[in-house]
Amino acid sequence: MSGTIVVTGTDTDVGKTVFAAALTVALGAHYWKPVQAGLADGSDGGSVVALGVDPAKVVPEAYRLATPCSPHRAAEIDGVTIDPSRLALPTVPGPLVVEGAGGVLVPLTRARSFADQAAAWGAPVVLVARTALGTINHSLLSIEALRARGVRVLGVAFIGEAVEDSEATIAAIGGVRRLGRLPILSDLTPGALAAAFAAQFDVCDFQVEDVR
Repeated sequence: MSGTIVVTGTDTDVGKTVFAAALTVALGAHYWKPVQAGLADGSDGGSVVALGVDPAKVVPEAYRLATPCSPHRAAEIDGVTIDPSRLALPTVPGPLVVEGAGGVLVPLTRARSFADQAAAWGAPVVLVARTALGTINHSLLSIEALRARGVRVLGVAFIGEAVEDSEATIAAIGGVRRLGRLPILSDLTPGALAAAFAAQFDVCDFQVEDVR
Protein backbone atom coordinates (compact mmCIF):
# COMPACT_ATOMS: atom_id res chain seq x y z
CA MET A 1 0.00 0.00 0.00
CA SER A 2 1.24 3.46 -0.83
CA GLY A 3 0.27 5.22 2.36
CA THR A 4 1.14 8.33 4.31
CA ILE A 5 2.71 8.14 7.77
CA VAL A 6 3.09 11.19 9.99
CA VAL A 7 6.09 11.19 12.34
CA THR A 8 5.75 13.35 15.42
CA GLY A 9 7.50 13.45 18.78
CA THR A 10 6.92 13.87 22.47
CA ASP A 11 9.19 16.93 22.42
CA THR A 12 11.79 18.67 20.31
CA ASP A 13 15.14 16.94 19.74
CA VAL A 14 13.85 13.46 20.58
CA GLY A 15 15.29 11.99 17.40
CA LYS A 16 12.30 12.15 15.09
CA THR A 17 14.32 13.42 12.11
CA VAL A 18 16.71 10.48 12.42
CA PHE A 19 13.79 8.07 12.72
CA ALA A 20 11.94 9.73 9.83
CA ALA A 21 15.03 9.37 7.66
CA ALA A 22 15.36 5.68 8.51
CA LEU A 23 11.66 5.05 7.87
CA THR A 24 11.74 6.93 4.57
CA VAL A 25 14.67 4.87 3.33
CA ALA A 26 13.16 1.58 4.53
CA LEU A 27 9.86 2.28 2.74
CA GLY A 28 11.44 3.82 -0.36
CA ALA A 29 9.18 6.75 0.44
CA HIS A 30 9.11 10.45 -0.24
CA TYR A 31 9.82 12.78 2.70
CA TRP A 32 8.06 16.03 3.54
CA LYS A 33 8.63 18.54 6.32
CA PRO A 34 5.64 20.90 5.93
CA VAL A 35 7.00 23.69 8.14
CA GLN A 36 10.70 24.20 8.76
CA ALA A 37 11.42 26.64 11.59
CA GLY A 38 15.11 27.51 11.90
CA LEU A 39 17.49 27.59 8.95
CA ALA A 40 20.85 28.70 10.35
CA ASP A 41 21.95 25.11 11.00
CA GLY A 42 20.39 23.69 7.85
CA SER A 43 17.03 22.05 7.38
CA ASP A 44 15.59 18.70 8.37
CA GLY A 45 15.26 17.98 4.66
CA GLY A 46 19.00 18.40 4.35
CA SER A 47 19.54 16.21 7.41
CA VAL A 48 17.54 13.29 6.02
CA VAL A 49 19.47 13.48 2.75
CA ALA A 50 22.70 13.21 4.75
CA LEU A 51 21.18 10.12 6.39
CA GLY A 52 20.48 8.35 3.12
CA VAL A 53 17.22 9.74 1.71
CA ASP A 54 17.29 10.29 -2.05
CA PRO A 55 17.34 14.09 -2.63
CA ALA A 56 14.85 13.61 -5.46
CA LYS A 57 12.36 12.24 -2.92
CA VAL A 58 12.47 15.23 -0.59
CA VAL A 59 9.36 17.35 -1.17
CA PRO A 60 9.99 21.09 -0.66
CA GLU A 61 8.60 22.59 2.53
CA ALA A 62 5.40 24.60 2.41
CA TYR A 63 7.03 27.12 4.74
CA ARG A 64 10.68 27.84 5.48
CA LEU A 65 10.98 30.08 8.55
CA ALA A 66 14.24 31.58 9.75
CA THR A 67 13.70 31.62 13.52
CA PRO A 68 14.34 28.37 15.44
CA CYS A 69 11.24 28.33 17.63
CA SER A 70 7.62 27.20 17.56
CA PRO A 71 6.24 27.57 14.02
CA HIS A 72 3.49 29.97 15.05
CA ARG A 73 6.00 32.38 16.59
CA ALA A 74 8.63 31.89 13.90
CA ALA A 75 6.01 32.81 11.31
CA GLU A 76 5.04 35.94 13.24
CA ILE A 77 8.67 37.02 13.54
CA ASP A 78 9.20 36.42 9.82
CA GLY A 79 6.01 38.31 8.94
CA VAL A 80 4.42 35.19 7.48
CA THR A 81 0.91 33.83 7.93
CA ILE A 82 0.70 30.04 7.89
CA ASP A 83 -2.30 29.09 5.77
CA PRO A 84 -3.57 25.56 6.56
CA SER A 85 -4.73 25.19 2.96
CA ARG A 86 -1.07 25.17 1.91
CA LEU A 87 -0.47 22.17 4.17
CA ALA A 88 -2.48 19.70 2.12
CA LEU A 89 -0.62 16.43 1.64
CA PRO A 90 1.47 16.50 -1.56
CA THR A 91 0.73 14.03 -4.31
CA VAL A 92 3.70 11.73 -4.82
CA PRO A 93 4.05 8.20 -6.20
CA GLY A 94 4.28 5.64 -3.43
CA PRO A 95 4.57 6.13 0.32
CA LEU A 96 5.03 9.51 2.00
CA VAL A 97 6.65 10.21 5.39
CA VAL A 98 5.62 13.55 6.90
CA GLU A 99 7.71 14.96 9.75
CA GLY A 100 6.16 17.32 12.26
CA ALA A 101 7.72 20.22 14.14
CA GLY A 102 8.51 19.79 17.82
CA GLY A 103 5.91 17.90 19.84
CA VAL A 104 2.29 16.97 19.31
CA LEU A 105 0.78 20.21 20.64
CA VAL A 106 3.28 22.62 19.13
CA PRO A 107 1.20 25.41 17.56
CA LEU A 108 1.41 25.96 13.82
CA THR A 109 -0.78 29.02 14.28
CA ARG A 110 -2.39 30.52 17.37
CA ALA A 111 -5.50 28.48 16.58
CA ARG A 112 -4.06 25.22 15.21
CA SER A 113 -1.67 22.70 16.76
CA PHE A 114 0.30 20.04 14.93
CA ALA A 115 -2.13 17.46 16.38
CA ASP A 116 -5.00 19.39 14.79
CA GLN A 117 -3.17 19.29 11.47
CA ALA A 118 -2.54 15.55 11.79
CA ALA A 119 -6.27 15.06 12.37
CA ALA A 120 -7.01 17.08 9.24
CA TRP A 121 -4.71 14.86 7.19
CA GLY A 122 -6.38 11.70 8.49
CA ALA A 123 -3.13 9.75 8.27
CA PRO A 124 -1.77 7.45 11.00
CA VAL A 125 0.89 8.82 13.30
CA VAL A 126 4.08 7.30 14.68
CA LEU A 127 5.06 8.88 17.99
CA VAL A 128 8.81 9.12 18.56
CA ALA A 129 9.78 9.08 22.25
CA ARG A 130 12.97 9.07 24.26
CA THR A 131 13.63 6.22 26.65
CA ALA A 132 15.04 8.69 29.19
CA LEU A 133 13.46 9.79 32.46
CA GLY A 134 10.13 11.54 31.97
CA THR A 135 9.17 9.66 28.84
CA ILE A 136 6.17 7.87 30.37
CA ASN A 137 4.39 11.11 31.19
CA HIS A 138 5.32 12.84 27.94
CA SER A 139 4.37 9.85 25.83
CA LEU A 140 1.02 9.19 27.46
CA LEU A 141 0.05 12.85 27.30
CA SER A 142 0.96 12.92 23.60
CA ILE A 143 -1.07 9.78 22.92
CA GLU A 144 -4.09 11.27 24.70
CA ALA A 145 -3.81 14.54 22.78
CA LEU A 146 -3.72 12.70 19.46
CA ARG A 147 -6.61 10.38 20.27
CA ALA A 148 -8.71 13.27 21.57
CA ARG A 149 -8.61 14.57 18.00
CA GLY A 150 -9.41 11.22 16.43
CA VAL A 151 -5.88 10.58 15.21
CA ARG A 152 -4.88 6.96 14.74
CA VAL A 153 -1.65 6.22 16.61
CA LEU A 154 0.19 3.55 14.66
CA GLY A 155 2.60 3.02 17.55
CA VAL A 156 5.57 4.36 19.46
CA ALA A 157 9.15 4.31 18.19
CA PHE A 158 11.65 4.71 21.00
CA ILE A 159 15.06 6.35 20.77
CA GLY A 160 17.89 5.65 23.19
CA GLU A 161 19.18 2.95 25.47
CA ALA A 162 16.78 0.12 26.32
CA VAL A 163 14.54 0.84 29.31
CA GLU A 164 12.23 -2.15 29.26
CA ASP A 165 9.83 -1.11 32.00
CA SER A 166 9.23 2.39 30.64
CA GLU A 167 8.71 1.13 27.09
CA ALA A 168 6.34 -1.64 28.22
CA THR A 169 4.44 0.70 30.55
CA ILE A 170 3.79 3.23 27.80
CA ALA A 171 2.58 0.50 25.46
CA ALA A 172 0.29 -1.05 28.09
CA ILE A 173 -1.23 2.10 29.60
CA GLY A 174 -1.39 3.92 26.28
CA GLY A 175 -2.84 0.93 24.48
CA VAL A 176 -0.34 1.34 21.65
CA ARG A 177 2.04 -0.86 19.74
CA ARG A 178 5.71 -0.71 20.65
CA LEU A 179 7.16 -0.54 17.16
CA GLY A 180 10.82 -0.79 18.14
CA ARG A 181 13.75 1.20 19.43
CA LEU A 182 16.63 2.93 17.67
CA PRO A 183 19.77 2.97 19.82
CA ILE A 184 21.96 6.04 19.96
CA LEU A 185 24.49 5.48 17.19
CA SER A 186 28.02 6.70 17.80
CA ASP A 187 28.62 6.53 14.05
CA LEU A 188 25.48 8.03 12.53
CA THR A 189 25.94 7.15 8.88
CA PRO A 190 23.33 6.09 6.32
CA GLY A 191 24.55 2.51 6.45
CA ALA A 192 24.61 2.30 10.24
CA LEU A 193 21.15 3.86 10.51
CA ALA A 194 19.63 1.54 7.91
CA ALA A 195 21.14 -1.48 9.65
CA ALA A 196 19.88 -0.38 13.07
CA PHE A 197 16.38 0.21 11.72
CA ALA A 198 16.31 -3.17 9.99
CA ALA A 199 17.45 -4.89 13.20
CA GLN A 200 14.97 -3.15 15.49
CA PHE A 201 11.84 -2.60 13.38
CA ASP A 202 9.57 -4.66 11.12
CA VAL A 203 8.85 -2.68 7.98
CA CYS A 204 5.54 -4.54 7.65
CA ASP A 205 4.26 -2.58 10.67
CA PHE A 206 4.39 0.56 8.53
CA GLN A 207 2.26 -0.64 5.60
CA VAL A 208 -0.78 1.64 5.67
CA GLU A 209 -3.54 2.74 3.33
CA ASP A 210 -3.22 6.00 1.46
CA VAL A 211 -5.30 9.01 2.52
CA ARG A 212 -4.21 11.35 -0.27
